[in-house]
Amino acid sequence: MLEITLGSALIYYFATQAFDIKEKPPGTVNYTEVLDSREPSFTRFHREQVNIKPAVEDQFRGIVRQAYDYSCGSAALTTLLNGYVGTRLTEQQTMNGLLRFGEYNRIVERRSFSLLDMKRFVTALGLESGGYRGEFSDLIKQGQPAIVPISYAGFKHFVVYKAYKNGRVYVADPALGNISFDQERFKQIWENNTLFLINVPEAQRQNLLALQDSDMRHVEDATVNKYALVDIQYPTFYMEKIADKASTVRRGPDLNKESDTYGQNVNTFMRLYYKRK
Repeated sequence: MLEITLGSALIYYFATQAFDIKEKPPGTVNYTEVLDSREPSFTRFHREQVNIKPAVEDQFRGIVRQAYDYSCGSAALTTLLNGYVGTRLTEQQTMNGLLRFGEYNRIVERRSFSLLDMKRFVTALGLESGGYRGEFSDLIKQGQPAIVPISYAGFKHFVVYKAYKNGRVYVADPALGNISFDQERFKQIWENNTLFLINVPEAQRQNLLALQDSDMRHVEDATVNKYALVDIQYPTFYMEKIADKASTVRRGPDLNKESDTYGQNVNTFMRLYYKRK
């Protein structure tokens, strides 16, 4: 028994000394694949270190996430100030500023902040801002991020418009993160065509809210319908044959009076179908 223990200890010592074991940087995993997929072999692996990060980091990249269910206004304003103006505010600091310079009694009554409250706080910061009404084309032509109110899923909500590209509107949502809407869908939920802009000299503008490749990883709205309604590519009888082959067979009398085998025992194919609720 002593010999086995000693031998195991020596093997472990020489193994650790023989290999150069380096600590992996945070967020690094070893990715392994077969060099030639046609010839699977344990001796022909390609291995390299790959850096990964949680998807939630991209989801809320550049966004101040709202801490309370009623604080989308303060979180959206903080996102715009930090990502476009270049401040380093927390949502709590913005909330304190909105309560101080905004209409305090009305804020408490409605449990939310208004665009007027935002304007007063931004003015206190020494910046010019304003709320406007315009068409969708006006929003795009501005070429800068803006706070826009939307009515979505039964709630009124503030998000930050980031950019428009190829028929989609990209926004920074304090509750959901970086998301996008189809152009027509956005027009439907955009509340009163209102937008809130902060005037910042071009040389001072930050680009934390600029559109990035990761923002455009979305599924087209029509994808599901396009493939769900695609025409059958094979003859119907062939598809029926495949379905019968994959089904359960039950033998019993043929109850179809118009059938040539009426009353006789025949094979019945029991198929299972998806049923929409």
